[in-house]
Amino acid sequence: MTSIKKLIKIVLVIQLAYLPSLIFAQSKTVDSNIHEKVKTRTELIFDSLVSIRRDFHTYPELAEQEKRTSTKIATYLKSLGLEVHTGVGGYGVVGILRTNKKGKGIAWRADIDALASDHLDVVDFSSKNEGVRHICGHDVHTTIGLGIANVLTSLKENLTGTIYFIFQPAEENWEGAKAMLNDGLLNIISPDEIYALHIAPMSEGMISTKARNPYADYKGIELTFKNVENNTELINYTKDLLLNLQNVSADSKFWDNRNLLDPNIGLGNPNTIFKGYVTVNTNIAVKENDDEISIRAYLSAEKETQLDILLSEIKKTFKASDYADQFINGAFYYETSLVLNDAQLTSSAMASIGKIYGNEHVLPLYGAIPDGRGDDFSLFQREIPGVYFLMGASNFEKGIISMPHSPNFAVDENSIASGVNFFSSMIIERLKS
Repeated sequence: MTSIKKLIKIVLVIQLAYLPSLIFAQSKTVDSNIHEKVKTRTELIFDSLVSIRRDFHTYPELAEQEKRTSTKIATYLKSLGLEVHTGVGGYGVVGILRTNKKGKGIAWRADIDALASDHLDVVDFSSKNEGVRHICGHDVHTTIGLGIANVLTSLKENLTGTIYFIFQPAEENWEGAKAMLNDGLLNIISPDEIYALHIAPMSEGMISTKARNPYADYKGIELTFKNVENNTELINYTKDLLLNLQNVSADSKFWDNRNLLDPNIGLGNPNTIFKGYVTVNTNIAVKENDDEISIRAYLSAEKETQLDILLSEIKKTFKASDYADQFINGAFYYETSLVLNDAQLTSSAMASIGKIYGNEHVLPLYGAIPDGRGDDFSLFQREIPGVYFLMGASNFEKGIISMPHSPNFAVDENSIASGVNFFSSMIIERLKS
């Protein structure tokens, strides 16, 4: 584990060294008065939001079991006077803020489920639900969504259009977004754009993202062949073919996740080593039955189309090989839900936040995070153009490191205020655009 002092140094260098390279599309002139009202309202409700977050954290619920959480969300939204729909795709909740003035529709999505974990909580308000913990930050995501709803409701007379708040269950098992869409979500709402955030291990007060995919594409490939008497040579040939797809050396700094934040080679540097890569998991599985033999492997790639290209090339290779008659097919049997940010909306949203709150809070992301992460927010993006942000919640001086899914996951609760401020203001600017 990187020392706290080293992490502080890394983050400070990133934040200071690359600010001159923050070049985003220029947004229109902003009304500073309304954004001062955003900050004033956020400060007024901050303590209550912390209490809400701690309540969610104390009573976490697993995917598809979020009954108490959804009830709390619906009650809060109704107290704001919003139109509220419950039971959408399970325990999904939708709140609608109508300004009754012509304008755009903007959706904000927050995921609400927790994870199974037996690790001890690192906070005083620890989980009272045995074996369940919020170690992915969804309690914070949910609270920020409620805070944005509160702030924008208080400014309703100054806004146009409609804002939709989607509180999605079952993100951790990637069932919730699909369930909400299948249950007619888009018959209830009709947004022009959609946005979401996820906690990341950057320092509190920082947000980051990029156009297209912030996460690597990650797929499981399966190659099937006719089963013959001796398949040893075929298996060895196939394994070598797959392993040779990898273009990252075994001794590369790429494999140390601590380097994701390194100022010289990490994701905040345009010359990052986390670009252009293809990796192959060495655990290649072979399975045989009377008729067929299948060979499976996991691949990842930084470029969103790279694995599809490689699959096509693999098929061509086998069809031209000594095993052409034995080869049946190649296909992906497993795929992550790849987040794909709209390029124009990404540029515009980052620019507006930087202009209002300062570019020191906005860090462009280069390359893609390589550890097989994803988010079913991508299913909403297939229907509605949108942007997925990474938001820092670490406080390294206090030993708070917001690495999702880690046993010692914790957040600086000031990130709640930052998220409410940044994204309330961003939505206001998008409504005006």
